[in-house]
Amino acid sequence: MFGPVSSPGATRDLDGLDWTRLREAADAVASRAYAPYSGLRVGAAGLGRDGQVYTGCNVENASFGVTLCAECGLVSALVAGGGQPLVAVSVTAGDGLALAPCGRCRQLLLEHGGPELLVDNGPGEVPLRLADLLPGAFTGEEIAERRSER
Repeated sequence: MFGPVSSPGATRDLDGLDWTRLREAADAVASRAYAPYSGLRVGAAGLGRDGQVYTGCNVENASFGVTLCAECGLVSALVAGGGQPLVAVSVTAGDGLALAPCGRCRQLLLEHGGPELLVDNGPGEVPLRLADLLPGAFTGEEIAERRSER
C-alpha cells in the first residue's frame, strides 16, 4: 500500500502524501515508454483513494494523433483494475522532475479524480489542485444538464 510519508527526508505536502515515492513510480514506468519519434519517455503514477498506485507510460505511433499519453495509460489501468478515484498524480520524464499534464490529459484526469485531485508540481513545490490547472472545466454533469431531448 502507498500511503503517508514514513521515512525521514522524504518530500511531504500538507496531506502527508509521499510525493517522492509517487515520482519514483512515474520514473520507473517512464523507462518502459515507447517513444521512438519524440524520444521523450513519460511516466505517470496516480494514487487512488483505496491506497493503490496505478501507472502508465506514453505509447507513440507513427500517426501522431493516435499517440497515447502516459496519463491515458494510468487511467486505463485504474479503470481496468476497478480502482477508486485518483487523489494524487505525478507525471515525469523519468528524471524525477514534474511534467505538467497536457490539456487533454487534464480533462481525462478530471473525470477520474475530480477538481481536488493533487498534481505534482515538482520536488520542494506545493502540489496543485487540478481545478487550478483546468479552470472552467467541462464535466459529465454539464452534459447531462444540457442534453437535448429531441
